[in-house]
Amino acid sequence: MTDNPFVLRCDTVGVTTLTLNRPEARNALSLGMLKALSAELHRAATDSSVRVVVLTGAGPAFCAGHDLKEIRTENFGVAYAETLFAECTKVMLAIVSLPKPVIAQVHGVATAAGCQLVASCDLAVAADDARFATPGVNIGLFCSTPMVALSRNVGRKAAMRMLFTGDLIDADTAIRFGLINEVAPAAELASRTAALALKIATKSPLTLAIGKEAFYRQAELPLADAYQYAAEVMLTNLSKRDAREGIDAFVEKRGPVWSGQ
Repeated sequence: MTDNPFVLRCDTVGVTTLTLNRPEARNALSLGMLKALSAELHRAATDSSVRVVVLTGAGPAFCAGHDLKEIRTENFGVAYAETLFAECTKVMLAIVSLPKPVIAQVHGVATAAGCQLVASCDLAVAADDARFATPGVNIGLFCSTPMVALSRNVGRKAAMRMLFTGDLIDADTAIRFGLINEVAPAAELASRTAALALKIATKSPLTLAIGKEAFYRQAELPLADAYQYAAEVMLTNLSKRDAREGIDAFVEKRGPVWSGQ
């Protein structure tokens, strides 16, 4: 484990866990926290030993969103706000562009930008007592940036309900909305997330990187363009050593040995 004032990193075989580390503030995303998380995501992206990233929070909550006390202390200065939201956008885009799957491991609350973090991750496992909300409307500050990730993960009516009411939803509702993949008993949250991460970590890292990039790119294309692009990706993927190894292993009824090439 490596220590950082705001983010803890723990490495196991193929899986890196990044833990938001402001438990006393329910892991609110201060500017320092966002910069630290951005740096750790960059490290994970460029570390060939990392196959999967798990994002979680220390203490009683996953993440309560932006640090409103810090925002108020800065007297709502435009320059500060621009820097804060630019850094937040940088983090969310880094998660999506990271060439490895990112799994949110959620307990307690994930609200506002914390809910945005969950929606930005590729997968999410939540404790059965987890709660989610985009409550900005309650304090006169609409959750406009969380809306971007939220609306790309759940249906419009579900997103609008969350954005317009600011109400907390439970884990069962979140899975029904499509915000998360799995609900686990709180005592089993870490083990269930680890099992999913380890399962994915056994796949070809090159194939995962190709597939993740393609998924997000095709989702923004018209249907015909998406198929054309996906076919090109398939051809590129087919030319790689790991694809040949995987096909040979399947035919020969043995486990594949990935080279990452």
